Amino acid sequence: MTKGTKFVGDVSIVNNSDEAKLVPAGEITGELDLTDSIGLGDLKPTEVSTSPIEGQKPGTSGLRKKTKEFMGENYLQNFVQAAFDAIKANGTNFSDGSLLIGGDGRFFNSQAIQIIMKMAAANGVKRIWVGQDGLMSTPAVSATIRERGPVWQKAFGAFILTASHNPGGPDEDFGYDQIRSLQDFCCPFKIKYNCENGGPAPDKLTEAIYSNTTSIKSYKICKDFPTIDVTSCGVTSVKSADGSEEVNVEVISSTESHVELLKSIFDFSAIKALLDRPDFTMVYDAMHGVNGPYAKKIFVEEFGQSEDTCMNCTPKDDFNGGHADPNLTYAKELVELMGLDRKGMTIDTGDRKVPSFGAAADGDGDRNMILGTKFFVSPSDSLAIIAAYADTIPFFKAQGGLKAVARSMPTSGAVDRVAKDLSFDLFETPTGWKYFGNLMDSKEIFGGKDYTPFICGEESFGTGSDHVREKDGIWAVLAWLSILASVNTDASQPLVTVEDLVKKHWSKYGRNYYCRWDFEGVDKAKATDMMDKMRADSESNTGKTVGSYKIAKSDDFTYVDPVDGSIAKKQGIRILMEDGSRIIFRLSGTAGSGATVRMYIEQYEPEKIDSLASDALGGLVRVALDLSNMKEFIGTEEPTVIT
Repeated sequence: MTKGTKFVGDVSIVNNSDEAKLVPAGEITGELDLTDSIGLGDLKPTEVSTSPIEGQKPGTSGLRKKTKEFMGENYLQNFVQAAFDAIKANGTNFSDGSLLIGGDGRFFNSQAIQIIMKMAAANGVKRIWVGQDGLMSTPAVSATIRERGPVWQKAFGAFILTASHNPGGPDEDFGYDQIRSLQDFCCPFKIKYNCENGGPAPDKLTEAIYSNTTSIKSYKICKDFPTIDVTSCGVTSVKSADGSEEVNVEVISSTESHVELLKSIFDFSAIKALLDRPDFTMVYDAMHGVNGPYAKKIFVEEFGQSEDTCMNCTPKDDFNGGHADPNLTYAKELVELMGLDRKGMTIDTGDRKVPSFGAAADGDGDRNMILGTKFFVSPSDSLAIIAAYADTIPFFKAQGGLKAVARSMPTSGAVDRVAKDLSFDLFETPTGWKYFGNLMDSKEIFGGKDYTPFICGEESFGTGSDHVREKDGIWAVLAWLSILASVNTDASQPLVTVEDLVKKHWSKYGRNYYCRWDFEGVDKAKATDMMDKMRADSESNTGKTVGSYKIAKSDDFTYVDPVDGSIAKKQGIRILMEDGSRIIFRLSGTAGSGATVRMYIEQYEPEKIDSLASDALGGLVRVALDLSNMKEFIGTEEPTVIT
């Protein structure tokens, strides 16, 4: 009822309809029959019966399944309702603030966005923000949650629709314009929820969501909620028929909050001076993922570079048939343009001028690959070099300098040597950005030590800082351009190249020879058996001599979070040699088909920095394959991808 409603004497209210009705303003006496009165109309919530669907357990960052599964009856709806229930139970008031929705534009994104909006309205959300065209990169989502105002409208969280670097669209055996039955769609799709700090939902919340999926009986949806046009920015107000409720959907710029934040972090004028040098050229490959609009906004509009600086920058729902994963194998077009092959070896480019700088992004824009002229920068080296040159970036220098760095356990120890040299706090975490987020928020949320400004990274081409709570691909590219600008201030001098910079770093800190072999799409049961066997052999392997190496320690990595005390077990098999070399095995949680076994090989050399990685690591690779019995368990020793 409204504030103007007044009951006089004995009043009886009858409502035989299937929805709640508004008691009108004014004096109410006797019997009032609301059965045929106007109801909520477009905002009428319906409770739809459902039942649990097996396997809706989120991985390291969201629920990833085949697109055809998400398109199945009630699959998306069950998970979204389970999320709404868990978020509400965690203390979030949906009538305050805004819910943000965006994704990488892959197939089914547009339908999923409309479903989530209908369900959000039914669950009491009053304000929804949607990225224009349904697009928003993962780091941009984090930036928008943290930066976009006003305060009373700030986002309390976001649903991100993506499968990151995994393929998008229908099975390649079916054309894009051919019939799309559910069976056609075997590429991955993922939904994840980010919280009010802009970071991925913590374990406590994802566990609550999963628990809800195992007992769900119904979901709420406003079936008549109109389809919202998300192609142009603006506000659509959806009002109930009786005037008692209103939901506002605002289509917002996908790029604005993120680009403005990046402009506050970096010296754009210095970067532009580098880009304008006649002896410097660059190309940025968005791989037809979501970062295309961001690249055009920054490199073309902000820096005034030509359109051909941006490569494959039109987002496609199937990534134009490609695999939007920025590595030497899948970014084939860029890699060849930069004068390399899939193993990072130089190729004959004839008289063609190779660009000075190349970079690539993945589907949702949170990963990056850095290349120089005929030169590949490993993600581990990239992290170490950004940390070493952090003071060239205004964001860090203005705050008194970098305080701490962190890397995922499989990432090489290159950054460790920088941290020791420059007295940064150093952390080794499991794979998963949420572990970095805890360290970033140690003081603000947990009342602990302040580790910010903070830089972190993973060997899987993810790098970032505490400006957001996700890895940020375009941030890493701008960091590299800032560093190159800082060592090329005199345009009359020869260009200091990417290769020059990396080799100078190696000459100071030594080189961590490193590679990762991915065995994709292998039988999950056999891969699990292989991991279990190595886990069981850990104790007996310790102290064993294998080839020219002696195993100092073999274990299964366990992480005790120094911020909240949480414990993460079974985070990867480690085989640590007495000379500091490492072999790591993990089963990846980001594979879209079957399982992916990742094998990491690392060997530190303080002086021998000019060898080929394949030569330096050949002996250790052989040891790793033998210790794991790779061929016996998964049938091959030939990786799908080498990085």
